[in-house]
Amino acid sequence: MPEIRFEAVGHRFGDDRVLSDISLTLTEARVGIVGANGSGKSTLARMINGLVSPTTGRVGVDGLDVKRDGREVRRRVGFVFTNPDNQIVMPTVREDVAFSLRRMRLPSEVAAARVDAALDRFGLTTLADRAAHTLSGGQKQLLSLAAVLVAEPAIVVADEPTTLLDARNARVVGEHLSSLDQQIVVVTHQLDLVEEFDRVIVIDAGRVVADDSAAGALAWYRAALT
Repeated sequence: MPEIRFEAVGHRFGDDRVLSDISLTLTEARVGIVGANGSGKSTLARMINGLVSPTTGRVGVDGLDVKRDGREVRRRVGFVFTNPDNQIVMPTVREDVAFSLRRMRLPSEVAAARVDAALDRFGLTTLADRAAHTLSGGQKQLLSLAAVLVAEPAIVVADEPTTLLDARNARVVGEHLSSLDQQIVVVTHQLDLVEEFDRVIVIDAGRVVADDSAAGALAWYRAALT
């Protein structure tokens, strides 16, 4: 598995301290990050592919500095947003998936085959020529996953990927995430999404307050909520 390393990481937004002295090494296949709104968990996740830079400390992915080597890091780390409308950029479903391959300069037949495989994997083949903005919320999130996975990243980071979905679509997206071969890091409020993960980290007020197996960390978090 890849290695994600946070070394004494802190982050400020204006006068507000969002993260304080976070040191973690993530090598597990499936990592969950949970915490209350405003705890800093999404900021932590967004540092993995350079969407947010640390104010202090360092974030590394397989020895690459996320701030210095951002382009190479983003080739290795795919990011799935809470709202899929934030990452759907092309008119049709097929075009949006293909857009993720634009910088790879693959032969056209290879790119087309990868797009077709991604569409099939996420049940989007019959929607390939549909206008992306006309899809349902669940279909849009599956499109976002297809657009990320077609580029074959080593790591997938998902920031509350099921928050806007109904129970059925949340289950479908969760099953896809859990079945990935890539290392995945999932930020979520929906604790059942990470109950079978290898490791869960609880963030509160910008600090790690629990870091354990899923059973241990989630038991701690549920007790803290009561």
